[in-house]
This record gives sequence, C-alpha cells and structure tokens, in this order.
Amino acid sequence: MSYTKSSISTASVITDFKEITKMGLSLSVVFSSIAGYFLGAETISFTTIALLAFGGYFMVGASNAYNQIIERELDALMDRTKNRPIPAGRMSVNTAFIIATTFTILGLITLYIINPKTAMYGAISIFLYTSVYTPLKTKTSLAVFVGALPGAIPFMLGWVAARNAFGIEAGTLFAIQFFWQFPHFWSIGWFLHEDYKKGGFHMLPTGSPDKGTAVQIIMYSVWTVIVSIIPVLGFTGDLKLSIVGAILVFILGLVMLVYAIRLFKERSIKAAKQLMLSSVFYITLLQIIYVADKFLR
Repeated sequence: MSYTKSSISTASVITDFKEITKMGLSLSVVFSSIAGYFLGAETISFTTIALLAFGGYFMVGASNAYNQIIERELDALMDRTKNRPIPAGRMSVNTAFIIATTFTILGLITLYIINPKTAMYGAISIFLYTSVYTPLKTKTSLAVFVGALPGAIPFMLGWVAARNAFGIEAGTLFAIQFFWQFPHFWSIGWFLHEDYKKGGFHMLPTGSPDKGTAVQIIMYSVWTVIVSIIPVLGFTGDLKLSIVGAILVFILGLVMLVYAIRLFKERSIKAAKQLMLSSVFYITLLQIIYVADKFLR
C-alpha cells in the first residue's frame, strides 16, 4: 500500500491536533461532565449534553494547548514530551496559540449558552490551570494541590449545567474528584520521577518517590473513598446514593487502596503504574455507578 504526501501530511496534522489538545484527557473530562449532568438533570436535554461535550472539550483543549506553549522548552528535555508538536518543531507557537485562543472563545460561548455559571467555572478552570498550576510545577510540589482545583471542576460542572446552581451536591462531586487526583497524579509523578526531574518539575509531596510520599498517597486514597460514599448518608441534598451503590463504590475504593498499600510496601515503578491504572478505573466506574444508581434506584 502506498501513501501520498498529501495523505501523510493530513494524518500528521490530525495527530498533532489531537496531541496539542490532549484528546484522550479532554474526552475523559467530557465524560465526567456528562456524568455530572445526568446526576443533576431532572429532565434530559440532548442539546445541553451536546453543548457540554463540545464546550468541555474546547476548554480542556485550550488549557492543554496553553500549557504546551508555556512548557515547550521544558517539554523538549523530557522523553515523554519531547515529541509533542511544538518541541518537535511540527507546530509553531503561533499556530498553537491560535488553537488555544479559538478554543477558549468557543468554549466560553458554548458553555454560556447552557448558563452563565457553567461558563464561569469553565473560565476559572482555564485560568487556574494555565496561570497558576503550570508555572508552579517548577517551583513547588504544592502545584499538584493547585492543579487538583481545576481538575475537580468537570464532574461538578455537569451538575451546574443541569441545575444552574452550585450547592452541596456540586460541592460533593467536586470533593470526590479533588481528593482522587492526589493518588492518581502522585502515582504518575512516581513512575515518571526521573523524567520530570529533567524538566525541573516538582510533582511529589516529599520531592522523592519515598516512604513519605507513599504514606500520603494512602491517606488521600482513604479520603477519596470516604468522600465518595458520603451521599449514602443522605446529607448531600439531591445527590443520593443507595446502599448497594455505596457498597460497589466502597469495593472499588478498597481495590485502589490495596494498590496504594502495595506501592508503600514495594516502592517500585511497577506498583506506581498499577496504582495509576486502578485510579483511572476507580473514577470511571464510580461515575458510571453513580449515574446507574440514580436511574435504577
């Protein structure tokens, strides 16, 4: 099979577009937002779901593009990022900036059509990610805490899109995704520690993949599980969880906690990767369980 220069060029442009906007991450954020919408919606509007999906992708894609513009010189130093479009020379900074700015404008307009509060939280997310989290990564490990704030917005953003209000329900969804990010990103920071060092990033709470970091990962894993089953107690307004749903979420949490304890015992790259994968399964299945529990309860 032969390929024309045009087809190769088109394929390359599409690949670079996917990389500059981090399509995989952006789609996972869209998934979280839609899950939050289903939890908050009293009647389902497919128009709102479409607006939330496109608006969410635009906002996250913009954040990622701005991030890669700012970190382009540091990305060139790390194995996992040196082949990104900008450091590899396949995309200019101006092109990336046009994509980021266009996505920001489209994202804000799209989310504003849903309601102003949704657009506001989307704007806050972009600002915190690009203007606070990104520059802090080379200065302090507290950057992960700051990054967890915009990272926790998607799940609750869906609720705000459905209800046009931020209350205990949206706050609980925010808290779940907020605490979850620490074991998730610290596990990534663990197995990519040497690569992050090349770029001067401080991603682990103690600065090293050591016992202290492992202890904090366990602590935040426990908090994640506790916050995730709180709705079963009936204290979270319209956000409810049945006993069966809470048991399923608790079992998921125990699995993640087992991998966190394994990391504490082994302190290995393999254990960190296993924890990272288990954390991804946790948040994804948790959101599915919450939505299914609402409609099957």
